[in-house]
This record gives sequence, structure tokens and C-alpha cells, in this order.
Amino acid sequence: MRRRLLLALALAFPACATNPVTGKQEVSFMSPEREAALGREAAQQVAEEIGLVDDPALVAYVGQLGARVAAHSPRKDVRFQFQIAAMAETNAFALPGGYIYVSRGLLALARSEDELANVLAHEVGHVAARHAAQRETRALGVGVLSALGTLAAGALGGAGAAQSVAQLGQIAGAGLIASYGRDQERQADEVGQKMAAAAGFDAGGMATFLGALDREVTLHLGAPRRPTFLDSHPSTPERVAATSARARTLGSQVSLAPVADRSAFVARLAGLLVEEDPAEGVVREETFLHPDLDFVLRFPDGFAVKNGRSAVGAQGPEGALVVLAVQERGSDPRRAAERFVQANAQALELIDHGAFDAAVPAYRIRARVSLQQGVAGADLFWLAHREAIYRLQCLASLQSFAGLGRAFERSAASFRSLSPAERASVRERRLRIVTANTGESLAALARRGGNVWPLEQVALANGLEGEARLAAGQRVKVAVEVPYRARQE
Repeated sequence: MRRRLLLALALAFPACATNPVTGKQEVSFMSPEREAALGREAAQQVAEEIGLVDDPALVAYVGQLGARVAAHSPRKDVRFQFQIAAMAETNAFALPGGYIYVSRGLLALARSEDELANVLAHEVGHVAARHAAQRETRALGVGVLSALGTLAAGALGGAGAAQSVAQLGQIAGAGLIASYGRDQERQADEVGQKMAAAAGFDAGGMATFLGALDREVTLHLGAPRRPTFLDSHPSTPERVAATSARARTLGSQVSLAPVADRSAFVARLAGLLVEEDPAEGVVREETFLHPDLDFVLRFPDGFAVKNGRSAVGAQGPEGALVVLAVQERGSDPRRAAERFVQANAQALELIDHGAFDAAVPAYRIRARVSLQQGVAGADLFWLAHREAIYRLQCLASLQSFAGLGRAFERSAASFRSLSPAERASVRERRLRIVTANTGESLAALARRGGNVWPLEQVALANGLEGEARLAAGQRVKVAVEVPYRARQE
């Protein structure tokens, strides 16, 4: 008991430690042990809430590159681990304790091994400089968990980064992923480039990748994004200029790797899933299809549908919500409803209940529910399908609930198995690597390869210009649409 008490007291008070990157003493409330524990917990939640790419060869390759740059980290008390997050957005982030992630969207954009190595080194740099611990120490006045959320994400930015952070923010319950400060980003760029160069990579890969990110934002938004005062990251043009200048001091010409080297890198990405993953379901306006779980649901007209890994929901007028999630295994919707009511008796005031006419066995409860925001009207439906009980929760303010009742009922009644035509309509996009002919144009290669990306996206993903003429044997990434292959039976 005495030993545990002393340990608790030691963890509760700040300590001075030497920062491995700066060599300076700094106050920290996060011990290395706590940092590792937070990282382990958060890594488990990343796996559960975001998912990891299951491609052993590609994961091993990313791990080898990461280990090569991490060997030159100024911090030696961390065992770095590298994974590919199942995110369509272009992103990378680091957790306390050395857990480093790049998204599959980032791999689709990367044009060379040098670029990927510099991204990994940048994230290693965040961990090496203990940036998560610095953020926690500075945020104690507003609460550690709300500032850190047990995660410290070093998002590189790019198209869809805001959505990535929002998705990550669901992890660990705190609801916030703290991006690093501007000075921390600059420091991670510097430390990462030096590590990449020491590992034998071209430090110019950081500058060319950041340039690609800037082009990606312009491509998706139609115009360059203007920086704001509240941006935590330095502007991308500023970072491109700074990393380009630093790369030159490290012996780089700040250009993409030779075509032969890039072709070898690109070949490793064949078959990589790009954009959204149908295994998590497909949103088509107000309709949601899930090919693996074999169901389709239509949300009320005009509701904006958002899909998540564990639930799908839609928001309508005046804050009305409809959310579908699996409640439990089983086949009796009435028993599932009774268990739910029992567990939430204090919050529910029952108005009506009974069997509901739907394409699957169903039960319905109408109630008033006490929420933090006040009392709302609720239509709750339990739907039995393939040995699972789904709960469809329809909530609205008391003022608008009556007017939405029929829409909620139609939505619940729409739940059914997919038709053969609906199943056949589900497609996915994957990278195809096409070998160029002598002098072939990028547009001609894209057509020959069955590409579905805009030509500007193909050029960007390959570090080319749209009018480029290609060399014989040059490998080029394009995206093709293929029938979806179920991940589970």
C-alpha cells in the first residue's frame, strides 16, 4: 500500500526532465510510464473505432521504413510501432508512447519512398520531442483529458483533414484530438528531415509531399485555402519553403526521386483501397446500404446521413436525429426492447409500445426521454435481422416530434435485406498500377487503364503534369472501380 501511495504521489506532481530533442530541462506532468499507458489505450481505440488496413506486406513495408528513420531518433526510451489507419483522408498522426499511423489515403497520394519516409519521420519527431506531454502540461488549467483526449494527433493536413480529426475525436470519450501547435509542427519538420537524411532518404521528400498536399487542397476546393489566425499548423506554403531550404542544407535537390525508384515504390501500392470502404456501408443520399450485414435503410427525406464505424445516423430539421446501431445478438426484438427499457427506466417515460409492421420482426416503443438538453420525443424501433437486433432511435423536440412521426415510421419500415440488384450495385475503388508505353500521354494511359479519377488527381498522385509524356516502363497509379468483395461471410 505504501509503495502504491508513493507511486501515485510521484505521478501527481510535475518533474523536470531533459527534452531529447532540445536538450533543455522542462517541466512535465506526464511521466514516460503514463505516456506509454495512454498510447496503449488510445492505440486499441484507434483499432476499434477507425480500423487498420489488413495488408501484411504493405504494413510490413511501412514498418520497415518507419524503423529505419526511428533508429535515428534522439529519443531512445520508446519502442516505435507503425500501422496504416483505415482512413480515406490524407492524414498521419502519432500517439503518446510511439504509435505512428499513416492513412491509406496518404499512401495513395505519396509519390515516392522519400516522401513516405519523411512523413513517418515527422511523426516520430513529435514523439521524440514529447509534444504530447508538453500539451498536457500547458493544458492543466482546463483539464487534461479535454485538452488531450488521451490522444495527441499530428495531422499533416490536406483535403479531408477536418473530417479525419472529427472521426478521431470520437476516440477515448473526450471528444477532442488536440492538434500540435505551430512551433511543434515546425520542430517535427526539422527533426523529421534530419532523421530521414540520417537514414539515407532524401530530406526533400518532406517539401515535395507538403507541396502535393497543397495541390490536393486546391484540387478539392477549387482554390487555394487561405490560412487563418486560429490555424494550429503553419501555412503549407510556409512549410514547403522552410523544408525546401532545410533539405538543401542536408544535400537534397528537393525533387522527386528518379522514375525507376518511384516505379518500384508505386508497385507496392497495387490494389490499395481508395476513397470510402463499402465494408463500412454505403451512403446514397438518404439511403444506407450495408453489403456485409445485408440490409438497407432509408432515412427520412431531407436528413443528412453520416456513417460511422459503429453506427449510422442522420440529422434533420431542428436537430431531429435518427441513429441505427446493433444493440445485441438475438432474434427477439420485444425482449431486446424490454432490456433496453429496464436499463434506461429513469430516463424514459413510456407512451405506447407494441409490435411494428416491417419486413423483419420488429417492436416499437414511443416515449419521452430525458436528455441533458431537456425532454425530447422518441420513437424507438428494434429490428431483428440475421441473428442481430438493431435499434433505430428517432429523436426530436417535443414541438416537432408529432410532425415527424410518420417519417420515423416509414424509415423503420424500410429496413430490409438487399435485393440482388442493390448488392450488385455496390462498387469499390482500388489503385491499379499501369505500365506506360514510350511517349504515351497521361490521358491515354488513364483511359487504357480504366481510370475513374479526374486526370488532375492522377497527375497529382504520380507527381506529374497533366500534359506529361511518359517513359517506357514507367508505372503510374490510377483508380479503378470494381465490384465489391465482401470482407466477411
